[in-house]
Amino acid sequence: MSIAIYVDKDIDLSPIEGRRIAVLGFGAQGRAHALNLRDSGQDVVVGLRAGSPAIADCRQHGLESVSLEKAAGADLVVMLVPDPEQAILYEKILAGAMRKHSALVFAHGYNIHYRRIVPRADLDVLMVAPLGIGEQVRAQYQAGLGVPALIGVNQDASGQARALAFAYAKANGHGRAAIMETTFEEETETDLFAEQAVLCGGIDHLITAAYETLTEAGYSSAIAYFCCLHEVKLMADLIHHRGIAGTRKSISVAAEYGDYTRGPRVINEASRAAMREMLAEIRDGRFAAELDAEIESGSPKIKQGRATAEAHDIEKVGARLRARMPWLQK
Repeated sequence: MSIAIYVDKDIDLSPIEGRRIAVLGFGAQGRAHALNLRDSGQDVVVGLRAGSPAIADCRQHGLESVSLEKAAGADLVVMLVPDPEQAILYEKILAGAMRKHSALVFAHGYNIHYRRIVPRADLDVLMVAPLGIGEQVRAQYQAGLGVPALIGVNQDASGQARALAFAYAKANGHGRAAIMETTFEEETETDLFAEQAVLCGGIDHLITAAYETLTEAGYSSAIAYFCCLHEVKLMADLIHHRGIAGTRKSISVAAEYGDYTRGPRVINEASRAAMREMLAEIRDGRFAAELDAEIESGSPKIKQGRATAEAHDIEKVGARLRARMPWLQK
């Protein structure tokens, strides 16, 4: 199915001009959005809790910080605090303080799609979801480029929500690359699935299992690290620029033959069945319910997972090797 792609020349910036934008939070995405919007000539403040260490960080970047209560009165209120904190923030502060027909902006559809937040009917509710981490959203903007983004509208109380989403995306630099329309549902479900199947869960476990296979067979841990982890970036860069078919034309005959004949032994029908089940859990809300329970119980699985990863031999070996490659520390 084809999808329309919009760039700067297609988008009118006027729906956002002259409006005050309050970015809530100053993590990687919050910092990127606030600085990009400011550098695009928009009126931006950063909403922070009293005593937040990010207040000084804002000051160093030449940004005004205000209380969350004051930020709630802006024309656009941008939810860039962590997902687990958003529902209580909306309930305790925003629900009662946001002005009629102001806009509530999200960078991820999770809390709206799973109804952790049910906004007032008089608010515009829109999404501008960068297809990249916050550091890249800022770095690409500064380089005169942009990170692609998805936009969507959940509520259009003012009749201007779609135009406002496009204008915000343009001001944040996404029109320099590509802006595509979607729904909160599609963005949330595809994002979670990609994280679990490929970007985080899939690739992390694949690398670790391959490293363990080599070292258990007696091969050098350093060589196993380079083959199974370090070179992933080289392949990812090739795929990013040339696609899968183009990359296969750039690798050795042995690598290409092994791709076609051995790859399906690792990623096969059993893997696809697991992926389909994972997607079903995302779509019917089981994953979101699990995550809620995990956070409410103090995040034991997340803490155990971090501890296990930090203690793994691949981390010790990697730390030693990366220390000898200073260009990787930048």
